[in-house]
Amino acid sequence: MDIGNLIRMANRIGDFFDAMPDREEAIDNVAGHIRKFWEPRMRAELLDFLSRQPDGMLGETRLSPIVLEAVARHREALTPKTAVH
Repeated sequence: MDIGNLIRMANRIGDFFDAMPDREEAIDNVAGHIRKFWEPRMRAELLDFLSRQPDGMLGETRLSPIVLEAVARHREALTPKTAVH
C-alpha cells in the first residue's frame, strides 16, 4: 500500500471525528474506525510508518494531530494479531 494514500485516508477519518465536541470520544472513534474498517495490512503499514517517523511526516504530507494521538493511545488495539501456528 502507498503510505501517502493511507495518511490521506487516516486524515479524512480524523477530520470527520475532529468536529466532535468531546475530544476523548473523538480520539477513541478515530482508532475504532481504523481498527474496524482497515485491513490488518493497512494498519500494519501505518504502524510501521509511525515507528520510523513518529512525527507522522512524509515530505509535505503529515498525519493530523488527532490521528497521531489516536494511534499512539490505541497502538495495541490497532496492531494486527499474528497467526499462531
